[in-house]
Amino acid sequence: MSTFQTKTFTLFIATLLLSSCNAAANTTRQPLFPAILIFGDSTVDTGNNNYHAQTIFKAKHLPYGIDLPNHKASGRFTNGKTFSDIIATKLNIKQFVPPFLQPNLSDQDIVTGVCFASAGAGYDDRTSLSTQAISVSEQPKMFKSYIVRLKSIVGDKKAMEIINNALVVISAGPNDFILNYYDIPSRRFEFPYISDYQYFVLKKLDNFVQELYSLGCRKFMVGGLPPMGCLPIQMTAKFHNARRFCLEQENRDSVLYNQKLQKLLPQIEASLKGSKILYSNVYDPMMDMMQNPRKYGFKETKRGCCGTGHLETSFMCNAFSPTCRNHSEFLFFDSIHPSEATYNYIANLLDTQIRGWLA
Repeated sequence: MSTFQTKTFTLFIATLLLSSCNAAANTTRQPLFPAILIFGDSTVDTGNNNYHAQTIFKAKHLPYGIDLPNHKASGRFTNGKTFSDIIATKLNIKQFVPPFLQPNLSDQDIVTGVCFASAGAGYDDRTSLSTQAISVSEQPKMFKSYIVRLKSIVGDKKAMEIINNALVVISAGPNDFILNYYDIPSRRFEFPYISDYQYFVLKKLDNFVQELYSLGCRKFMVGGLPPMGCLPIQMTAKFHNARRFCLEQENRDSVLYNQKLQKLLPQIEASLKGSKILYSNVYDPMMDMMQNPRKYGFKETKRGCCGTGHLETSFMCNAFSPTCRNHSEFLFFDSIHPSEATYNYIANLLDTQIRGWLA
């Protein structure tokens, strides 16, 4: 076994649970999917970076995870569950030890969530050069190892039935623009116009979906960009005082990217026989939360709950950072990542979308 394979199996052993901290799923209801497969960045990383030594982007310390049932950091970049955790529970996906760790599992038990995401990742490989995350383009390597193990347990035919019918959730993109174009403009020299870089990123996404399709995936939910100009860290990069506003240009860039993505996804679906691709709209609900905070019970939308809420994220948000008193009143938990309360609202909307999509 190669060094990379050894590393990926180490990641699997510790982190392939999509939501090990969630309550056990209700086994009396039939799951809508045999599995959920997660790819992307910190919005869906359930702890892979804890075991990836190269990156400093980890959330294995408090106050991350403080509102999980055991009040312990799990590697999720929020105070509790991510939206993928919540969706898994709503879709009645069991959370348990990965199948390759339980050789005696029956076919009925192979219903789980498996996460390959890595905080700091992006579609653009240059993004991961700066964060040392497991890039989106590398995550299928871990997935291939998972497929081999799954086949060894349930056989080739059953394994491919699981993969063919699994819900594949892809959530990435903001890191590409924040790290390569806005805050560290390394790609701006190559792509003077943001629209050109957007097409570059979307081509990477297209290639990624096609690779997953070649491995047997058929049902995809692909997330768009959030209002990047409303992320507290982006406001801080522009405003150095108490007057903090969303950066309208970055928000317009998000909208333009999302429009291109919505046009691209049906084209990808048409080119991949038997595929179904759902666009996940996170921009509009987050903007509504920003503009109508009381509707959602929020009192603060322009800074995170951790520390000052202006800069703190990852290692800067730690056990020595003061936190807000009521976490559910903050849209963001740190300067980049939403709170569990925000993820709950988003997950409820996505759950409705998924069920309508399947109808």
